[in-house]
Amino acid sequence: MKTILTLNSGSSSVKASLFHPDGSRRNFRYAHVRDPREAFDGLMRELSGEKPDIIGHRLVHGGDIADAARLVDAAERARLEGLICLAPLHMPSNLLGLDLCAERFAAPQVACFDTAFHATLPELSRRLPIPQEWGLRRFGFHGINYAWVAQTLPDLLGDAATGKIIVAHLGSGASLCLLENLKSTDTTMGYTPAGGIVMGTRSGDLDPGVMLELAQRFDAEQLADVVFHKMGLLALSGGISAEMNVLLQSDTSEARFAVAYFCHQVRAAIGSLAAKAGGIDALVFTGGIGEHAPTIRAAICEPLGFLGFALDADANHAARSRIHSDDSKPVLIVPADEERMMCELVTGVCN
Repeated sequence: MKTILTLNSGSSSVKASLFHPDGSRRNFRYAHVRDPREAFDGLMRELSGEKPDIIGHRLVHGGDIADAARLVDAAERARLEGLICLAPLHMPSNLLGLDLCAERFAAPQVACFDTAFHATLPELSRRLPIPQEWGLRRFGFHGINYAWVAQTLPDLLGDAATGKIIVAHLGSGASLCLLENLKSTDTTMGYTPAGGIVMGTRSGDLDPGVMLELAQRFDAEQLADVVFHKMGLLALSGGISAEMNVLLQSDTSEARFAVAYFCHQVRAAIGSLAAKAGGIDALVFTGGIGEHAPTIRAAICEPLGFLGFALDADANHAARSRIHSDDSKPVLIVPADEERMMCELVTGVCN
């Protein structure tokens, strides 16, 4: 095995991991990132001169390809540039990471695509109710972490892992995915990472008429800024914060409303996916909110008894891997590890 550096630039954080041939690993975390260059400079200092043999990057959008990972040459870099319009909140920092690494390391770079896991979506989940010749469809996102969760589930559930399972990836960006036989069969995000349930600064799905009205009030650039930076929990809380941990600590009615709205939408999404599947066998929480906010997990699960889910309060508060009560279907917490999944994808491409 070679030394592999993985770089994961999210909407509000930068995470990196250095995997050594002896199996050891160093993690680097930069939260509340406003300037990805500053986070990258911090990473360079922390690496202290260590040079990777291969570098893997999380790319939020891979376009129409089904490849989980690709070696980035000049042609692939140019193709990725053309996808910025599909994920303008993420792709610029994703590509900046590629370019900054190219400046500093003489190592091959591999793009790992968040959309690839959803290549298994059936037509009923993939199609949009618009003329097909327009070339627009639902892609789905957070696929690298969904792939990690799917890979982890057999160890936690045994043969039951191949059943119908809803995974809730809840963080600054949030989505849910329906797994059947460990494959993606439906997901809440659509053509871009702005769709689905409400998020930190993104609204999720909106009545198209709302967007038509906003298009009358803002030009294209202003509207893009509104859609990706000024909606979601930030707007619902009256500008208090887009961060769930801040909202949970606030005693204002606006913050409480934003939290309740988020939980309401996640429950609705679980119910919708369960109805599409004809029932579900397990529920999984992952992502920053999913892993670290027991009150959110409790609020989401409290009305889900009709689906067979109930939490053990102590297990939930302690964030154990299994947080369901004895008479409940499995409710699990699986810590996100996109970096580990990326390491495996990179190894597969470069072997």
